[in-house]
Amino acid sequence: MPIDPRTTAFVFPGQGSQFVGMGKALAQTDPLAAEVFARADFVLGLSLSTLCWEGPAETLNDTVNTQPALLTHSVAVLGALQRRLPDFRPALVAGHSMGEFSALVAAGALGFEDALRLVLERGRAMQAAGRQQPGGMAAILGLEVEAVVAACAQATAEAGAVVQLANDNCPGQLVISGDGAALDRALELLTAAGAKKAVRLAVSIGAHSPLMQPAQERLNRALAGAGLADPRIPIVGNVDAARLETADAIRHDLEAQLTSRVRWTESIQAMRAAGVTTFVELGAGNVLCGLIRRIDRAAVTLAVDAPESLALLTA
Repeated sequence: MPIDPRTTAFVFPGQGSQFVGMGKALAQTDPLAAEVFARADFVLGLSLSTLCWEGPAETLNDTVNTQPALLTHSVAVLGALQRRLPDFRPALVAGHSMGEFSALVAAGALGFEDALRLVLERGRAMQAAGRQQPGGMAAILGLEVEAVVAACAQATAEAGAVVQLANDNCPGQLVISGDGAALDRALELLTAAGAKKAVRLAVSIGAHSPLMQPAQERLNRALAGAGLADPRIPIVGNVDAARLETADAIRHDLEAQLTSRVRWTESIQAMRAAGVTTFVELGAGNVLCGLIRRIDRAAVTLAVDAPESLALLTA
């Protein structure tokens, strides 16, 4: 189907979208996609491609592997799309949490190899921070942002430890994160407030909370040596849901990303306000398409991650 670059945004998935087999069929049929996976294998010094295509799932789901895998798959899909539509440049790009690094590559603000090294360090830093300051996360369904923020503030005060809104994914689907005791108190308060679901996730880190400060500092040191450039396409960043149009603005966003809320609902609303009507999700699965449709029912969403979906988009 034809898409108009003036009203199209490319969006990139984050952790949780990975699956064994991701990118295999595309790499078998598209030489540019295959080259991206081969470059990742070389840069990382391991067969990331084999891990993506054959697993095992528990190894792929280790955050140190998941983040480079998702980046590589998204960039492979992007490359295959650009080979077919070389002059297509979307109006905006954005990525959910780790997916922001894929968006930076798409925007020309960060080279693929630099991005690979950064997300590998990001994964290692998050893992180390989780061991240093264990925490947790929980999914909250059926409540508004304001109610969740208020409950987190109350739980933080009562427990003497932090819990905060970590992901504003779409209306009615939120994630909180922080210290275990504060998280438990927040779940009690949110259940009492009428949450349809308030349940812990199977993770032992407090991503997108102050517990990630050691990881943020480690990532910031890596960012200092990264070759960030002014983007050719504006990026909508996670931290403020604002357009990032310079290398300095991007750096400022990334230097707070691990400890700040992922403002995905606001990011999509900002892109819609800027005239975007079509969102193309490049990479594993279609999680973002589902979130976007819940944010704005009028938005057109397309998920591209395999030869078949690529062919439909470029026909």
